[in-house]
Amino acid sequence: MSRRRAGRRRFVLAWAVSSSACVLWLAPGARAAFEFSLAPKLPTLTTVKLNGAGQTVNSTMAGFAVIDTRGTKSGWNVTAQGQSGTGKSAVFKQYCPKAKCGSDSEGYVTGGQTMAANSLKLNSTGASFKGGTGSAPSLQCAAGCNLDGASATKIVSAAAGGAGEATWTTSGFSATSLALAIATTLRALANEEVYRVNILWTLSTGP
Repeated sequence: MSRRRAGRRRFVLAWAVSSSACVLWLAPGARAAFEFSLAPKLPTLTTVKLNGAGQTVNSTMAGFAVIDTRGTKSGWNVTAQGQSGTGKSAVFKQYCPKAKCGSDSEGYVTGGQTMAANSLKLNSTGASFKGGTGSAPSLQCAAGCNLDGASATKIVSAAAGGAGEATWTTSGFSATSLALAIATTLRALANEEVYRVNILWTLSTGP
C-alpha cells in the first residue's frame, strides 16, 4: 500500500472489554462486600485517518470504582492484561463485527492483520481515588502502563492497613490518559472490519 493511498483510507478501533471481580462470599446475614461497584470500561476510539506516518491516538479513560466493606484493611490491587482464548485476542486484531465481512465470518479473522502487543498505554497522571476512609489507593501508571500485554500490569494498589471501608471511585483521568501507538505499517481494513482487543481487569486481595 502506498503512503498516498493509505492517507485516504480509514479504519475504526474498537474495544472488547471484560472485567473480573473477586468477591468475598460470607455467611447469610453478613453485609461485607469486595468487588467492582463500577467496572473499568474503555471507550471506543474515534475513526483514525492513516497518513503513512506513525501516530498516537488519545482518549479519556473512564472512571471505575471498588467497594470494600470487609473491615480487614488487608489491601487490594487492580490489574489489567490482554485476554487470549477462544473468541478473544490479547492484542488489537482484525475483527468482523457482523455476520459476514466479504469472505470473513463474524469474529476475529484467522491469520488477519494485528497490531503489536503493548501498543495501548494508560497514564494515570492527575487522576485519583475519592470517597473512602483512611489512606486512598494509589494509581500506579504515572509513567504509563501497558494494557494489551500478555502479562498482568498493576494499575491500582491499596496498601494493607490503608484504605478503609467504603466505595473508592476514580476521577480526573485526562484527555490523554489512554494512548494507542499506530505503526507506519498498519493497514486499512475492508468490508467494515475493525481492529479489536480484549482487556481483562482483575480485582484481587493483597498488598
